[in-house]
Amino acid sequence: MKKHEHAASLPYGCAGQDRSPSTGDGGRDEDTPPLPSTELAFEKKQEHEQHPLGSLPVDALAEILSRVPYKSLCRFKCVSKPWLALCSDPDILKRCPQTLSGFFYNYRGRFKFHNLSGRGPPLVDPSLPFWQGVYDTYTVEHCCGSLLLCKCWELRHVVDEYDYTVCNPMTGQWTVLPPVVWQDQEDGASVYFEPMGDIFLGFDPDAPSRFVVFVPLTNCFCEFIEMAIYSSETEQWNTVKSEWAYSTILVGNSECVFLNGTMHLATHYGSIVTVDAEGKVWREIQMPDTPSSNYEVSIGRSQGRLYAWQIDNYDDDAHLYVWVLEDYVIGKWTLKYTVPVSELFGRQRGEDDMAYTMFAMHPDCNCIFITDEEEMAVSYDLDNQKVNVSCTFEQFQDVLPYIPCFAEWSSDGH
Repeated sequence: MKKHEHAASLPYGCAGQDRSPSTGDGGRDEDTPPLPSTELAFEKKQEHEQHPLGSLPVDALAEILSRVPYKSLCRFKCVSKPWLALCSDPDILKRCPQTLSGFFYNYRGRFKFHNLSGRGPPLVDPSLPFWQGVYDTYTVEHCCGSLLLCKCWELRHVVDEYDYTVCNPMTGQWTVLPPVVWQDQEDGASVYFEPMGDIFLGFDPDAPSRFVVFVPLTNCFCEFIEMAIYSSETEQWNTVKSEWAYSTILVGNSECVFLNGTMHLATHYGSIVTVDAEGKVWREIQMPDTPSSNYEVSIGRSQGRLYAWQIDNYDDDAHLYVWVLEDYVIGKWTLKYTVPVSELFGRQRGEDDMAYTMFAMHPDCNCIFITDEEEMAVSYDLDNQKVNVSCTFEQFQDVLPYIPCFAEWSSDGH
C-alpha cells in the first residue's frame, strides 16, 4: 500500500513590531529611579516572548488554544512572533475544533477551492501537490468532512488503469485502496472487483485516524446483492449480504450522509437506506411528505442531526422546504423552515425563471447555501434571516463542503 506524508502549508500571520522605550536619561532628577538599561529591556522582551501572556504558563496557554477554532488561531498569529509560533504548533492544530471552512467545486473543468469567508488565498491547494510525480491526473469522487476520495491515473491516456485513493488535503497524507475482493458464493473463489458506479466515503471528525468506504455490489440485473466495506483499521474489504430491496436505486455520491457511524444514502424512490460501518444494521427511512413530486429530496447533516430539503422550481414562486428528522427510530420528520428563494437573490416573485439548488447546510448552525447555477451563490442564516453573497461567478457546480483536519494518520498509514 502506498502512503505518503507531507507537512501542511499553513498560512502565516503578520508579525508585530516591538518598540522599545527610549533609554535616554537627560533631564532626569537624581531621586527618580533610573530607567532600565538596554540589556535589561532586552532580557524582559525575551522573557515576554517566551511567555506570550506574561505569567501564564505556555502549557496552560497551549491547552486553552487547543480548544479555539482554527479561524481564531489564524487571527491570533498576527499578534506577535511568539503567538505566530504558538498558534502554528502542530499539536495545537491537531486538537483545535474545526468547522466548515469552504467548498471544493468544479469551474469550467477545473477543480478549485472557495474560502467560506470569500477572502484570501484558498485554504487548500486544489491541485493536491502531494501527488506530483506520482499521478498524472485525478477526479474527486466524494468528500466526507475532511477527506477526499479520488480516482487517480498514473498516465492520463490509460483510462482503464487507475487507483482509488483517500487523502487529507491539509496534511498531505494519502493511501491507496486495495481492489475489492468479492467472495463468489457458488465456488468460494475470490473475485477482484473494480467499482464501476457508486462509491461512498465515511469519515467521523471525532475519530480522525480512521475512515470507511462503501461500495454497493450488484448482479447482472443491476440488483443489490452485497455491500463491500473497507476499513482503514484493517486495511481490508469485507463483503456482507445486502438487506436492502433488490430494486433499490441510489441517487449518487452527492446524496449521502455519514452520521453516527452509519452511511445514509438517498434513493430514487423517496427513501433513505442506511448501513453501519460493520454491515450489521440495515434500515430504510421514508423521506418526508413533500409539496412537489417533480424534484428529488436532498439530504445533509447539521448539529448531529439528519436534514432533508427540496426546492420547488416549477412553482412561479419557488420555495425551499427544510425538514429535520426528529425521531430516528420511527422516522418522524418535522418541517422546520419554509423560505421564499427568489427573495434571497433580490428578485421579484413570479418574475423569476432561475432554477435554484441548495448545495449545503452548515454542520454547526442553521445556515444554508443556495445557488442559481448561473450568476451567484448565497448563504442564508435561517435564525436571523440574514443573506450573504458567497460568490458571484458562474457554474458553481459539483460543490463539496470541506472541514479541515490536521490530525495525521499513524505511521502505518491509518
